[in-house]
Amino acid sequence: MHNKKGMSFKAIALGIIGGGQLGKMLIQEAVNYNLKISVLDPDKDAPCRFLCESFSCGSLQDFDTVYEFGKKQELVTIEIEHVNVDALFCLEQEGIPVYPQPQVLKMVQDKGLQKLFYTNHQIPTADFVLVEDKEEAFALWKKQGGSFVQKLRKGGYDGKGVVKLSCETDFEEAFDSPSVMEHQVDFKKELAVIVSRNAQGLMSVYDAVEMDFNPQQNLVEFLQMPAEISNTIQQKAQDIACRIAEESGIIGLLAVEFFLTHDDRLLVNEIAPRPHNSGHQTIESCRTSQYAQHLRAILNMPPGNTQTHTPSVMVNLLGEPERNGLVVYEGLYDILKIPNVYVHLYGKKICKPFRKMGHITVLHSDIKEAVKNARMVQKTIKATTN
Repeated sequence: MHNKKGMSFKAIALGIIGGGQLGKMLIQEAVNYNLKISVLDPDKDAPCRFLCESFSCGSLQDFDTVYEFGKKQELVTIEIEHVNVDALFCLEQEGIPVYPQPQVLKMVQDKGLQKLFYTNHQIPTADFVLVEDKEEAFALWKKQGGSFVQKLRKGGYDGKGVVKLSCETDFEEAFDSPSVMEHQVDFKKELAVIVSRNAQGLMSVYDAVEMDFNPQQNLVEFLQMPAEISNTIQQKAQDIACRIAEESGIIGLLAVEFFLTHDDRLLVNEIAPRPHNSGHQTIESCRTSQYAQHLRAILNMPPGNTQTHTPSVMVNLLGEPERNGLVVYEGLYDILKIPNVYVHLYGKKICKPFRKMGHITVLHSDIKEAVKNARMVQKTIKATTN
């Protein structure tokens, strides 16, 4: 393993906690470094199952399972942040590097701690109040009025754990648990920036991407790179992402999601300390993919070139509504007739409504043409069942 200038590199045992599609694409890159990959995931049919050297099936929330898995590794990383962080602290104390570090994961796991981190470091974010239960949330709304977004402090993922509260009847769906009450932001775009940082503090940042979300499930279903924003906004978003990486001290990859308001203010929505849905298109669109960059960061290598060599659009392939069963892909052959279309199927056997089943990246020198072709892809390919 490379640590300092002049030292040699040797293949090491890398443990990945989480065996989903992010882990799968990380393994595909890790093969180039001849790393010995082990994976822990609760699903015996996880996408990583047959790509790694060793696979363990077990709960990511169980202390003993995570600890025993990590003890066998020379380096541990994650592809999902909902992991038993106490086990990771224990591994770190025993000399096993864990990247991103447990203290970063502990903060990210709790949206309340995230918001306090932003305010403590003067990082722009939407106004918020922390509440303990539904009663406190309702009292706040009665006092202040307007529209709020309630976010569970812990456990939310992929649009789950978020509810909009604008009128009294909305509180029938409100969470009765510790949560963040955030004033709803009137924004014109949602953006994301990915930054990497290694143990020497060397950072590298990608162009901002622009995201469209599925209105039913609050999942990203369409994004373009680079975003259609001014150079000033681009630079400001990258600067904020780098500040968060620096202030948190993260080693690895960090995705930062923003709201861009109508008066061109950038507000940080949330962060993810790992490869991210907003970076899939970097595989084909950038000189260095987010997966290669994450490996470079946790192995303490120099960061790769983040240049966007060709504009791109990424389409998330979500399971069709009301479909649950063995997956069938419709329209795959048709979209491959379109130039510069790249398909990534995640290997999930079971299709569920709005489950992430794959993604497709479309390249074109003209971003408008890339968007046009990607809309055709979006209408054509379906993840469904017989």
